[in-house]
Amino acid sequence: MSWDINLFNFIHGLAGWSVLTDALGIFLAKYLPYMLGFAVLVFIANQANLKEKLMVTFHLVLATLISRGILTEIIRYFYNRPRPFVAFGFSPLVSSGGASFPSGHAAFFFALGFIIFSFNRKWGYWFLSFALINGLGRVFVGIHYPSDILGGILTGLVAWGIIHLLFRNKKAAVETATGDGASA
Repeated sequence: MSWDINLFNFIHGLAGWSVLTDALGIFLAKYLPYMLGFAVLVFIANQANLKEKLMVTFHLVLATLISRGILTEIIRYFYNRPRPFVAFGFSPLVSSGGASFPSGHAAFFFALGFIIFSFNRKWGYWFLSFALINGLGRVFVGIHYPSDILGGILTGLVAWGIIHLLFRNKKAAVETATGDGASA
Protein backbone atom coordinates (compact mmCIF):
# COMPACT_ATOMS: atom_id res chain seq x y z
CA MET A 1 0.00 0.00 0.00
CA SER A 2 1.98 2.93 -1.26
CA TRP A 3 -0.53 5.48 0.09
CA ASP A 4 0.04 4.07 3.57
CA ILE A 5 3.83 4.27 3.39
CA ASN A 6 3.72 7.71 1.72
CA LEU A 7 1.40 9.07 4.42
CA PHE A 8 3.54 7.44 7.12
CA ASN A 9 6.68 9.02 5.63
CA PHE A 10 4.99 12.43 5.55
CA ILE A 11 3.72 12.32 9.16
CA HIS A 12 6.76 10.62 10.67
CA GLY A 13 9.01 12.85 8.53
CA LEU A 14 7.95 15.75 10.74
CA ALA A 15 9.72 14.08 13.67
CA GLY A 16 13.16 15.42 14.41
CA TRP A 17 12.47 18.93 13.16
CA SER A 18 12.46 20.42 16.64
CA VAL A 19 12.54 19.40 20.27
CA LEU A 20 9.12 21.01 20.74
CA THR A 21 7.36 19.03 17.98
CA ASP A 22 9.02 15.82 19.17
CA ALA A 23 7.89 16.50 22.75
CA LEU A 24 4.35 17.18 21.53
CA GLY A 25 4.34 13.97 19.46
CA ILE A 26 5.61 11.96 22.43
CA PHE A 27 2.95 13.50 24.66
CA LEU A 28 0.16 12.71 22.17
CA ALA A 29 1.35 9.14 21.62
CA LYS A 30 2.32 8.19 25.15
CA TYR A 31 0.55 10.42 27.67
CA LEU A 32 -2.71 11.51 26.00
CA PRO A 33 -4.13 8.00 26.61
CA TYR A 34 -3.95 8.66 30.37
CA MET A 35 -6.00 11.80 29.89
CA LEU A 36 -8.51 9.85 27.82
CA GLY A 37 -8.74 7.27 30.59
CA PHE A 38 -9.41 10.05 33.09
CA ALA A 39 -12.07 11.48 30.74
CA VAL A 40 -13.83 8.09 30.75
CA LEU A 41 -13.95 8.16 34.55
CA VAL A 42 -15.35 11.71 34.51
CA PHE A 43 -17.94 10.66 31.92
CA ILE A 44 -19.06 7.76 34.10
CA ALA A 45 -19.18 9.99 37.18
CA ASN A 46 -21.36 12.51 35.31
CA GLN A 47 -24.13 9.98 34.71
CA ALA A 48 -27.37 10.86 36.45
CA ASN A 49 -27.74 7.88 38.80
CA LEU A 50 -26.13 4.62 39.85
CA LYS A 51 -28.10 2.56 37.32
CA GLU A 52 -26.84 4.73 34.42
CA LYS A 53 -23.29 4.71 35.80
CA LEU A 54 -23.34 0.90 35.92
CA MET A 55 -24.89 0.58 32.47
CA VAL A 56 -22.32 2.94 30.89
CA THR A 57 -19.47 1.19 32.72
CA PHE A 58 -20.68 -2.22 31.57
CA HIS A 59 -20.88 -1.06 27.94
CA LEU A 60 -17.41 0.53 28.13
CA VAL A 61 -15.80 -2.55 29.68
CA LEU A 62 -17.48 -4.85 27.18
CA ALA A 63 -16.37 -2.63 24.28
CA THR A 64 -12.74 -2.74 25.40
CA LEU A 65 -12.82 -6.50 25.92
CA ILE A 66 -14.28 -7.11 22.48
CA SER A 67 -12.16 -4.57 20.59
CA ARG A 68 -8.76 -4.90 22.23
CA GLY A 69 -8.97 -8.23 23.98
CA ILE A 70 -10.63 -10.30 21.27
CA LEU A 71 -10.83 -8.71 17.80
CA THR A 72 -7.37 -7.11 17.80
CA GLU A 73 -5.74 -10.31 19.01
CA ILE A 74 -7.58 -12.46 16.44
CA ILE A 75 -6.46 -10.14 13.62
CA ARG A 76 -2.87 -10.11 14.89
CA TYR A 77 -2.86 -13.90 15.14
CA PHE A 78 -3.57 -14.17 11.41
CA TYR A 79 -1.74 -11.02 10.25
CA ASN A 80 1.47 -10.17 12.11
CA ARG A 81 2.60 -6.88 10.59
CA PRO A 82 5.90 -5.52 11.93
CA ARG A 83 5.95 -1.97 13.25
CA PRO A 84 7.39 0.72 10.95
CA PHE A 85 10.55 1.19 13.01
CA VAL A 86 11.23 -2.54 12.70
CA ALA A 87 10.46 -2.63 8.97
CA PHE A 88 12.54 0.45 8.16
CA GLY A 89 15.24 0.05 10.83
CA PHE A 90 15.07 3.29 12.80
CA SER A 91 14.66 4.20 16.46
CA PRO A 92 11.13 5.40 17.32
CA LEU A 93 10.55 8.31 19.68
CA VAL A 94 8.75 5.96 22.10
CA SER A 95 9.19 2.24 22.62
CA SER A 96 6.57 -0.28 21.65
CA GLY A 97 6.51 -3.98 20.96
CA GLY A 98 4.35 -6.55 19.28
CA ALA A 99 2.49 -6.40 16.01
CA SER A 100 1.47 -3.17 14.37
CA PHE A 101 -1.91 -3.93 12.78
CA PRO A 102 -4.43 -3.02 13.98
CA SER A 103 -3.42 -0.41 16.50
CA GLY A 104 -4.46 -1.71 19.93
CA HIS A 105 -4.61 1.84 21.25
CA ALA A 106 -6.90 2.94 18.42
CA ALA A 107 -9.12 -0.14 18.79
CA PHE A 108 -9.37 0.47 22.54
CA PHE A 109 -10.01 4.21 22.47
CA PHE A 110 -12.30 4.22 19.45
CA ALA A 111 -14.43 1.47 20.98
CA LEU A 112 -14.73 3.65 24.09
CA GLY A 113 -15.42 6.70 21.93
CA PHE A 114 -18.20 5.04 19.96
CA ILE A 115 -19.84 3.87 23.19
CA ILE A 116 -19.54 7.35 24.71
CA PHE A 117 -20.97 8.82 21.49
CA SER A 118 -23.97 6.51 21.71
CA PHE A 119 -24.72 7.87 25.19
CA ASN A 120 -23.73 11.53 24.65
CA ARG A 121 -22.88 12.95 21.22
CA LYS A 122 -20.99 16.01 22.51
CA TRP A 123 -18.72 13.93 24.74
CA GLY A 124 -18.40 11.38 21.94
CA TYR A 125 -17.23 13.92 19.35
CA TRP A 126 -14.57 15.22 21.73
CA PHE A 127 -13.43 11.77 22.79
CA LEU A 128 -13.24 10.45 19.22
CA SER A 129 -11.31 13.56 18.14
CA PHE A 130 -8.71 13.06 20.86
CA ALA A 131 -8.52 9.33 20.08
CA LEU A 132 -7.70 10.27 16.48
CA ILE A 133 -5.07 12.75 17.66
CA ASN A 134 -3.54 9.97 19.78
CA GLY A 135 -3.45 7.74 16.69
CA LEU A 136 -1.74 10.42 14.62
CA GLY A 137 0.75 10.91 17.45
CA ARG A 138 1.57 7.21 17.32
CA VAL A 139 2.24 7.49 13.59
CA PHE A 140 4.39 10.59 14.21
CA VAL A 141 6.61 8.79 16.75
CA GLY A 142 7.11 5.89 14.34
CA ILE A 143 5.28 2.99 15.96
CA HIS A 144 2.25 2.75 13.63
CA TYR A 145 1.30 3.14 9.99
CA PRO A 146 -1.82 5.18 9.19
CA SER A 147 -3.58 1.97 8.12
CA ASP A 148 -2.93 0.55 11.62
CA ILE A 149 -4.90 3.45 13.06
CA LEU A 150 -7.64 3.00 10.45
CA GLY A 151 -7.75 -0.72 11.30
CA GLY A 152 -8.07 0.17 15.00
CA ILE A 153 -10.90 2.59 14.23
CA LEU A 154 -12.75 -0.10 12.30
CA THR A 155 -12.10 -2.66 15.04
CA GLY A 156 -13.56 -0.25 17.61
CA LEU A 157 -16.55 0.36 15.34
CA VAL A 158 -17.16 -3.38 14.93
CA ALA A 159 -16.99 -3.82 18.73
CA TRP A 160 -19.55 -1.02 19.14
CA GLY A 161 -21.74 -2.65 16.48
CA ILE A 162 -21.65 -6.00 18.26
CA ILE A 163 -22.65 -4.36 21.55
CA HIS A 164 -25.35 -2.33 19.83
CA LEU A 165 -26.83 -5.46 18.26
CA LEU A 166 -26.64 -7.43 21.52
CA PHE A 167 -28.44 -4.79 23.52
CA ARG A 168 -30.87 -3.74 20.81
CA ASN A 169 -32.11 -7.32 20.57
CA LYS A 170 -32.30 -7.62 24.36
CA LYS A 171 -34.26 -4.37 24.61
CA ALA A 172 -36.70 -5.57 21.92
CA ALA A 173 -37.16 -8.91 23.74
CA VAL A 174 -37.87 -7.15 27.04
CA GLU A 175 -40.38 -4.82 25.38
CA THR A 176 -42.15 -7.75 23.69
CA ALA A 177 -42.25 -9.81 26.91
CA THR A 178 -43.59 -6.93 28.99
CA GLY A 179 -45.96 -5.59 26.36
CA ASP A 180 -44.11 -2.24 26.24
CA GLY A 181 -43.28 -2.46 22.54
CA ALA A 182 -45.41 -0.79 19.93
CA SER A 183 -47.64 -3.16 18.00
CA ALA A 184 -47.48 -3.21 14.21
